Amino acid sequence: MSDPKIPTLTLHNGVRLPALGFGVFQTPPDETIAAVEEALRVGYRHIDTAAAYGNEREVGEAIRRSEVDRADLVVETKVWASDYGYDETLHAFEKASAKLGLEQLDILILHQVAANLFDRTIDAYRALERLLAEGRVRAIGVSNFPVPRLTQLIDATEVVPHLNQVELHPYFSQPELQDFHREQGILTQAWSPIGGITFYPGWGGEDRRSTLADPTIGEIAAAHGRTPAQVMLRWHLQQGRSAIPKSVTPSRIAENLAVTDFVLSDAQLAAIDALDTGTPGGPEPERDFDDRQLFPIPEA
Repeated sequence: MSDPKIPTLTLHNGVRLPALGFGVFQTPPDETIAAVEEALRVGYRHIDTAAAYGNEREVGEAIRRSEVDRADLVVETKVWASDYGYDETLHAFEKASAKLGLEQLDILILHQVAANLFDRTIDAYRALERLLAEGRVRAIGVSNFPVPRLTQLIDATEVVPHLNQVELHPYFSQPELQDFHREQGILTQAWSPIGGITFYPGWGGEDRRSTLADPTIGEIAAAHGRTPAQVMLRWHLQQGRSAIPKSVTPSRIAENLAVTDFVLSDAQLAAIDALDTGTPGGPEPERDFDDRQLFPIPEA
């Protein structure tokens, strides 16, 4: 599946995936092919993209150029809210699979709650259930869903989401949501796992603090001879989460995968847990979607 040292996680329907994936959020299409090719070359076997990223086609091209056996690769993508609705989401699958060049997708999830369109969100998830039943996708889930919305979704549908991809890093670790996931058998999947949202250009306020510069994380990194990013990814692995780091720099792509030959102590894990501020760095999940957010996803 991936580097044998990278642990694998098992979804509640038996589908397995590497605990570390490779993300392409904000990666321009003209840089995506090279980044994904490099990720596959160094050992990543889980690639995470989304219709809204505008680079599914390039992810597919990188996969085609690689020598990785399709059976060893987990490909995950997301349906954008403008394609919510039963028939619309079935068509969104067709668009995504055509761009990726794959007849079957490993993981297909809903990208946002879209609070003012939640009836359409439920219908979209029912379409995912159909795709799952027909074998066109192997696992389904959601992204950025808080506990109340997960509860609504579970009550209205048949298949408990296999995973929920959410903002999760040392400054925003969402312990209550993680507890709910464990109770329901939902895998917690972290976007911004090294706190990228705390240092991405254009995100956050002037008083934001970068996780990469956090003294506690820095002290733990120095003790292990590692980088702060590696320490944060190790924190995710040891606590059983799926984490999706991203980079277009070859050295960092490899560095983010090299986190299997050291172990954080219980005290170090607790020290990182204690950094949680309870304040997200990303968009508010419970927000309405207007015409600006409901931009059309191009056809394949």
